[in-house]
Amino acid sequence: MQHISDVTKDSLIPFVTDVVQPGATVHTDGWPAYMTVGQYGFEHERTVMRQQSDPAHVVMPGVHRVASLLKRWLLGTHQGSVSPEHLDAYLNEFTFRFNRRTSRRRGLLFYRLLEQSVVTDPVTNRDLVVSPRPGGRRPALPLRSPAPAFAARPWRAAAPAGP
Repeated sequence: MQHISDVTKDSLIPFVTDVVQPGATVHTDGWPAYMTVGQYGFEHERTVMRQQSDPAHVVMPGVHRVASLLKRWLLGTHQGSVSPEHLDAYLNEFTFRFNRRTSRRRGLLFYRLLEQSVVTDPVTNRDLVVSPRPGGRRPALPLRSPAPAFAARPWRAAAPAGP
């Protein structure tokens, strides 16, 4: 999964050629931007939704199931607070979890994570945050009022000398 800027042919075709193996079958709806998918080495199956008597979620259930799960995951896990600059990272995480949802060896997942963490360079906060300070200035700290003089605190006076 990947965020694309719009649904024009100039955005959709490069996405398809990047993520689908040549020779695979690409099943699309009737959107005109997909018309040339077959010219790029793919088998193209086109289902025009307006010509179907069944609703879209019946004709193409996989697409609607994944979209529904993604929406539920974003609303549940991230409480709907998804910033555009981090959307691709969220989509990558969802894809990772979705592809491993039926894995029989989930214990191996932790092992692989440790392996990858050992061979990967560290990631700093600056690498993760797109704009750490949008205004470019550090916020000013509030000014503290000066503490009252020592004499105004009689309980802090020196204890009387012992016998």
